[in-house]
Amino acid sequence: MAKIEKYIPIVGQPIIDDLKLIAEKLKGKSIQHINSTSVGGGVAEILNKMVPLMIDLNVDTRWDVIKGGEKYFDITKKFHNALHGKQEDITKDEFDIFMETSRKNMEEITNYSDIVFVHDPQPIVLINKKTNNKWIWRCHVDVSNPDKKVWKFLMDFIPKYNAAVFSAPSYSQQNFPIRQFLIAPSIDPLSDKNKELPQGYIDSVLTKYGIIKDKPMVTQISRFDRLNDPVGVIDAYIEKKKYIDCQLILAGGTAADDPEGIKVFEEVKEKAAKDKDIHILLLSHSDLEVNALQRASTIIIQKSLKEGFGLTVSEALWKSKPVVASNVGGIPLQITHKHSGLLCHSIDGAAFAIKQLLNSPEYAKKLGENGREHIKNNYLITRHLKDYLLLFISLYHSEDIVYL
Repeated sequence: MAKIEKYIPIVGQPIIDDLKLIAEKLKGKSIQHINSTSVGGGVAEILNKMVPLMIDLNVDTRWDVIKGGEKYFDITKKFHNALHGKQEDITKDEFDIFMETSRKNMEEITNYSDIVFVHDPQPIVLINKKTNNKWIWRCHVDVSNPDKKVWKFLMDFIPKYNAAVFSAPSYSQQNFPIRQFLIAPSIDPLSDKNKELPQGYIDSVLTKYGIIKDKPMVTQISRFDRLNDPVGVIDAYIEKKKYIDCQLILAGGTAADDPEGIKVFEEVKEKAAKDKDIHILLLSHSDLEVNALQRASTIIIQKSLKEGFGLTVSEALWKSKPVVASNVGGIPLQITHKHSGLLCHSIDGAAFAIKQLLNSPEYAKKLGENGREHIKNNYLITRHLKDYLLLFISLYHSEDIVYL
């Protein structure tokens, strides 16, 4: 059975038939994805699933990853934070290092494909290799209020692209020089992170990490990144524990292009050191274990300060889990407050929402059920794949086309 056929029981035969029909329109065209890492983080996770499905639909697709040293990725992490609105002191020397590394990548990466799909700021300079092919810049972060200095630097390159893709309406830009497309990311319901698991395996993962289900589990699964506010999650847990006993699991990993990850992990461990009911887990890209922890949890939290989209919310809702999440980035697209989850704006708000759900299990169950249906209809990889295929086709049609 072809990979794409495996989604029929979930999304239905008509959806798969549409994908095959659209893919036929790209016959003879080649696609090249380029990003900064093949492991860790949402972009790599999506591409690891998306690229094989494109190939399975007979779309000529490849994926290349740029290279860079520790200093380079320190700088691109600053870019990431600055695009989210954080003040970062990026010097001229650091911009020069970014450009020099980019020049080396330009020499090493070939770009003979008909469509080159560049993901995020790290490889953005590669556009200078453009010939007569089509180039797309895919921005996966929240650029609703970017640092002006970094945004101005990127704007030296963005106008050279044929189109840009953003994840949410609030990230779209006024007076933008190229066509903008709004395409939300997605989860793969058949991946190790999201597929159904036997209870025996779930129990074995809890045993491995010394977690006893003698009290409710509140869990945040995300990279150890300050923008995911793991320290704030602990503060919310401490506030809520005054009223109802539970345990907290903070689990996640780091990405190859994020040098801050280990530092944040150590800060979180120090913060949690005195509470035996707080479990801090550094996972080595074990999607099955992430899946098991989510399925074992009573409540999932995602208390981000900034968020490109926040696919951990979609993952949790797909498993029918009640979710408490910050009202930032792409999260409100996934959660309708009090219908498919609870949105919060502060540590106290998160603590109150967790307390409410722990005290009202039937309400929590209903939120989870509503959330799963919403994810099924809007944020599965089959919808995402269709959007990308239509995007590729649109590059060869009228500039007046607007696709949302």
